[in-house]
Amino acid sequence: MQFQTILEPFRVRSVEPIRHTTREERAHALAHAHYNVFQLDARDVLIDLLTDSGTGAMSAAQWGAMMQSDESYAGARSFHRFRDVVAAITGLQHVLPTHQGRAAERILFSTAARAGDIVPNNTHFDTTRANIEDRGATALDLPCAESRDPQALHPFKGNIDLVALERVLAEHPGRVPLVMITVTNNSGGGQPVAMANIREARTICQRHGVPLFLDACRFAENAWFIKQREPGYADRTPREIAQEMFSYCDGATMSAKKDGLANIGGFLAINDDDLAQRCRNNLILTEGFVTYGGLAGYDLEAIATGLTEVLDEEYLRYRVRSIAYLAERLQAADVPLLLPPGGHALYLDARRLLPHIPWNEYPACALGAVLYVEGGIRAVEIGSLMFGHHPDGTEHPAPHELLRLAFPRRVYTQSHVDYVAEVLAYVRTRAASIRGLKIIEQPSALRHFSAKLAPVHGAILAP
Repeated sequence: MQFQTILEPFRVRSVEPIRHTTREERAHALAHAHYNVFQLDARDVLIDLLTDSGTGAMSAAQWGAMMQSDESYAGARSFHRFRDVVAAITGLQHVLPTHQGRAAERILFSTAARAGDIVPNNTHFDTTRANIEDRGATALDLPCAESRDPQALHPFKGNIDLVALERVLAEHPGRVPLVMITVTNNSGGGQPVAMANIREARTICQRHGVPLFLDACRFAENAWFIKQREPGYADRTPREIAQEMFSYCDGATMSAKKDGLANIGGFLAINDDDLAQRCRNNLILTEGFVTYGGLAGYDLEAIATGLTEVLDEEYLRYRVRSIAYLAERLQAADVPLLLPPGGHALYLDARRLLPHIPWNEYPACALGAVLYVEGGIRAVEIGSLMFGHHPDGTEHPAPHELLRLAFPRRVYTQSHVDYVAEVLAYVRTRAASIRGLKIIEQPSALRHFSAKLAPVHGAILAP
């Protein structure tokens, strides 16, 4: 008998209390945070879906490994275990630990990229783009055509556009230091990338003498989607699929705060000896010695264990099914989503839900504000606030206006998921009353983290 209940493949042995607030308290907290949910105090949030980065729950095995860590400054036993685990999965020769993914990006691009360069990607996420643009280079998104339609049910909407990639490399010889593919494609709705797409991208890059890198934050979830959706992989394990994915690349950056199942950490892994040495020199300037990279030994142990646990089939089946279940609930309530659902998050289509709010009044931010006030749920905008401001100072609409509900790993139960569905179904009934936001203060880069906003019409909900 195949039962339908989604059963978490773990037992809970330690709990953390969450605080209930009133609607009035949340409205006051949001106004105090200048309508930017990044500025809310976590104690005022009931269900925190702002990010899945570093917010997961660690296992008993991870805590046990942490207690046995080696905190030596150089050449610690914990580094060797970390390096060996990363190398066994990725097959990459040089493994540099970093304190998180954006540190790996900073080291890579400040070493490899110059002003005037172009770095193609299926879709860059925020810190990747910022680190490229900080070098005076161009972060060029080349998403596949299917990704433009939020309702298209293509199984691999995270793919890079191979024809466009070939064209860019042919038209700009010497200006492309590397190509990246983000797995899964976070800015594109958490959509997976097919193995065939990675393999062909590798062939194109080799033809032009350009290295291919993976942004591997969610490599295990991508491997699971390949197993479920791509012909020829149903009988392969997630680990075997991940190893094949990495076999087509020359390097990788990773935030281990995602599919490393850790609260901090990341790595940069490279095959090229010369680039690796220059990156090591760069790492020492800001991160620490090359065998700890800004991390404690116990962090290295937590990541090494997490990278093994994340490839467990029971965990991945539960993780992806839980997100799909919420998508089903929301579709039944007529809440517009980017489809198919991703592995780490659901993306609400604010452009469809709030057609009366123009892009420059940030409909996804407005939706996120109302979701917090009504239900205490915090989510993140991936739209024109995050991606609408360009290095030349101009403003353009983002390809999509999305509100991402990113689920921390092994933190919330199905009752929490049901609560989220219930709140969103209610917010859907109030969609016509939601009003837009305007920027009253912003930094020059990564503005979505700290911008101050205000309602355009005096309130985020019409009377």
